[in-house]
Amino acid sequence: MAASRILIAGGAGFIGSALVREMTANSDAHVRVFDSLTYATSPAALDAVRGDPRFSFVQGDIADAAAVRATVQDFAPDVIVNLAAESHVDRSIDGPGPFVDSNIVGVFVLLQAALDHWRALDGEAAAGFRFHQVSTDEVFGSLGPTGAFDETTRYDPRSPYSATKAAADHLVRAWGHTYGLPVVVTNCSNNYGPFQFPEKLIPLMILRALGGQSLPVYGDGLHVRDWLHVEDHVRGLRAAFERGEPGQTYVFGGGAERTNIDLVRMICAALDELSPRADGRPHAEAIAFVEDRPGHDRRYAVDPSKARAELGWSAHVAFEQGVRDTVAWYLEHRDWWGAILDDRDAVARQGLTSG
Repeated sequence: MAASRILIAGGAGFIGSALVREMTANSDAHVRVFDSLTYATSPAALDAVRGDPRFSFVQGDIADAAAVRATVQDFAPDVIVNLAAESHVDRSIDGPGPFVDSNIVGVFVLLQAALDHWRALDGEAAAGFRFHQVSTDEVFGSLGPTGAFDETTRYDPRSPYSATKAAADHLVRAWGHTYGLPVVVTNCSNNYGPFQFPEKLIPLMILRALGGQSLPVYGDGLHVRDWLHVEDHVRGLRAAFERGEPGQTYVFGGGAERTNIDLVRMICAALDELSPRADGRPHAEAIAFVEDRPGHDRRYAVDPSKARAELGWSAHVAFEQGVRDTVAWYLEHRDWWGAILDDRDAVARQGLTSG
């Protein structure tokens, strides 16, 4: 099904804005963004689509029932994609309240509005409607040295962030089972690419290196993550809400497991090539091992076999080239991240408290 009217909650964020650009450039769909413009959003990431008559923007909070209901009624979407979330694990450790408000209460409000809208549809419109909850592999907990998460993995969240995302996923599935709302849930591995807020690992290392600061690596640096380029991810999201079956879950991963320390060294090598230090010394000399964050999961990995088989999706961006291209993008967009560093606490250490 080719979606014609897509409401993207959280569409001014990193992944959300990439999905907006994908749908505007490569489909005929009308796209409306509903976003509260929290600290981690980037309105500039939507600049490329602002002149498109198929794009519209509404500022609002998904926990505001009146605002959500008004937007859904006015826009009449055939797909609602929820990417609105507080998403930084370290911040959830220091202050979990906003994560509960956005990731649980907000999802409940959005589901209620979607359910009312869907019940008013009939025929093909009702059958074609989708509510798509975008989640994370962190809801599954931590893996040992082998194995991978898939759609059947039991939830075992370990941080306030992942617990709130797990709660939201359960709500979405419950609205599907109890009320018949056509829902799809997707889980993904760590995303990276253009316009990612600087508190996340890859842009954090790039910007701290460019600022002559230390490059903090938690614990022993051997925590493992699987990395997925955001452009590959949003192609997967589109496949899920256009071709996925209601009630199904799909996981997306890049097949690029790396320890944190190996990734940081890869970033340093790209910086040595593209932006050498003035003193000629390697950027990796700034790496500093620091106190681990509380409850730091050891390893994530995902098996996207179901998405490949049922959606025809696969990751296209090779990780090493993707990291190099991402470093180059940040070097070419200093105005964007420079403004963020000037007025937001974007590269300071978070997650130092446990309550």
